[in-house]
Amino acid sequence: METSTDRMLNRIKSVYLYIKKRGTVSTNELVEEFGITPRTIQRDLNVLEYNKLVRSPSRGKWTTTNKKTKVS
Repeated sequence: METSTDRMLNRIKSVYLYIKKRGTVSTNELVEEFGITPRTIQRDLNVLEYNKLVRSPSRGKWTTTNKKTKVS
């Protein structure tokens, strides 16, 4: 059985891969794509930003950084 931590990490990974694929996305686009609340997507983005994987070039827009990642 998948724990809530596993679900969260899988969701954050999916959010990261979605942003990487699309280039630049809005917070609202992520909310609609993943069917989660704006607060939840903001927490996920905060985790990604803290780890220097995404950045916000302008308010409400997100893009990935050049940090090397290995996604398995």
